[in-house]
Amino acid sequence: MTDDDSRLGLDRAITRRDFLDGVALALGGAIVGPHLSPALLHAGVPLQGTVPYPPALTGLRGSHVGSFEAFHALKDGQYWATAPTPTDSGEEYDLIVVGAGISGLAAAHYYRKQRPDARILILDNHDDFGGHAKRNEFMHEGRLHIGYGGTQSIDSPAPYSAVARALIEELGVDVRRYLTEYLDRDLYSGLKLESGFFFDRERYGTDRLLKVDRRRPSDAFIAAAPVSAAAKRDLRRLRTEMFDPYPGLTSAEKKARLARISYATFLTDLWKVDAGVVAILQNITHPLFGAGIDVVPAQDAHGLRLPGFQGMRLDAAAGPGQNYDSIVSPDAAGYYFHFPDGNAGIARLLVRRLIPAAIPGSTATDVVTARADYAQLDREGAPVRIRLGSPVMRVRHLGDPATARTTEVTWLKNGTLRTARSGSVVLACWHQVIPYLCPEFPAAQREAMTSATKVPLVYTNVLIRDWSSFVKLGVRSIATPGLWHDAIALDFPVSMGDYRHPRRPDEPVVLHLSKSVCRPGLPIRAQHLAGRGELLTTSFETIERSIRSDLARVLGPGGFDPARDILGITVNRWPHGYAYQYNSLADDFWLEGGEQPCAVARRPLGRIAIANADAGAYSYTDAAIDHAHRAVQELLGPR
Repeated sequence: MTDDDSRLGLDRAITRRDFLDGVALALGGAIVGPHLSPALLHAGVPLQGTVPYPPALTGLRGSHVGSFEAFHALKDGQYWATAPTPTDSGEEYDLIVVGAGISGLAAAHYYRKQRPDARILILDNHDDFGGHAKRNEFMHEGRLHIGYGGTQSIDSPAPYSAVARALIEELGVDVRRYLTEYLDRDLYSGLKLESGFFFDRERYGTDRLLKVDRRRPSDAFIAAAPVSAAAKRDLRRLRTEMFDPYPGLTSAEKKARLARISYATFLTDLWKVDAGVVAILQNITHPLFGAGIDVVPAQDAHGLRLPGFQGMRLDAAAGPGQNYDSIVSPDAAGYYFHFPDGNAGIARLLVRRLIPAAIPGSTATDVVTARADYAQLDREGAPVRIRLGSPVMRVRHLGDPATARTTEVTWLKNGTLRTARSGSVVLACWHQVIPYLCPEFPAAQREAMTSATKVPLVYTNVLIRDWSSFVKLGVRSIATPGLWHDAIALDFPVSMGDYRHPRRPDEPVVLHLSKSVCRPGLPIRAQHLAGRGELLTTSFETIERSIRSDLARVLGPGGFDPARDILGITVNRWPHGYAYQYNSLADDFWLEGGEQPCAVARRPLGRIAIANADAGAYSYTDAAIDHAHRAVQELLGPR
């Protein structure tokens, strides 16, 4: 342990239980091997009685060790050569769901509504349910602190469908109460906390934190920014100048051109701004697209109200190939709700409906502090069972898909392959795995499935002793494009039921750090593939060291000491993160019209239907719900 390690607190006794980080489990996936022991799968998991309690697990989470190695071996063509012979479990179900994320849970819910006596098995490769909607818990001095490890909120750029809204209401969530009862809208603003931007010494020669709204950089920010005189000039010009690069064209014609160039190109080639301006704005689109402005169309940048379009007189109508995220919808803007654990709250409410004994309580507020009983998830003889730590390795019809009455599903549990039969299957896993699990699908459909490149990302939660450093620095969220994480923010000030967000800066609080793992300069899908490889080969030790060092650099001037102030770290690693959303620079069919690959990919086959957000190429929870509903209707017909 070096002096620098001690300064950062790497020698301190915080909860750091899961150090298995997958560094040796490279992209091929077979180095450790596809048949993991129970001890390895649940190494260090906090127990609830004799059953693991995953929400309290810290260290490296998300796509954790034990959740992906077998599938990587399957993808590489190695799995069945060494796999044990599957054992018939003797279990028979009306429906087996592959994937216990929100789409899979919703599919089971919709199926039971039409077939109340149905027997359902839900299988998932992770050690927790919820898919990307993960819950992270920290306990400090008897007080529970909750963070979201994936899907953030009930939120969508398009209005929620009648189907998705109905499910949210059925679960007891009153979206209207969010702003009036649960969110403390005045907490941070009352302390005069604003957004900030961190200039790092590696690129700017100094570490400097400045307050700024990057869509409208103030004169004070421009004056204090450690950038060239040319960049300062162009930042002012970009904010104020009424420049139109396409004079004489109609609004629609201008949008058609903007759809074919990136926002970075718009700035450099049309505005002729200094490279320092592009660097400041490069990662502003990371939260939505998992990539920067080098691959985000200029038309979408206009819809997102980024600077430089004020002189173009563009109307509010959507242009060709415009991404949903950049289309203004007043109805959608008002439909927003954030649980303290993000949309893990929805997953928990669905599990409560399916297996009431697993989540005590009865309301959407008491679910926040209800402790899930994981021993109840897979009870023998129960009408609905959720089996975790059970990656599915094969799905097939027993007979010709057109006439078969039964399907067979094979999964891996504790190193043993088991099979069960069911009348139907919903594949609520992500599309890229389906061709390997179920080669029965037609070749054109399998090809469409593989186009659904997932967006890699990291959601990290850090429990800190207090947040007085943020108050001293006057910030609540900070863009940190030169550091390992892209952004640092105080958690949502949301209190629900018995759960209370800290109101005093001297109280512990959860910080949320995020990272979009991309490689500027490559096409967007290639960036996502490169990011996936980076995540799978980056150790928790490397990430923790970066967290401690970066927080010290950013917050140190406000009095933050990583050795003293960090109480817990949970890194949610998602190499296969959110659904890929179509892009007018990369997807001609999206810009010019034509059948979308997701529509081809989601077609049912015999007794197998397909759900999940990939089915809509839309990385929002309403898509997961809508396509769960569609999949069940394809199996059972309209109610």
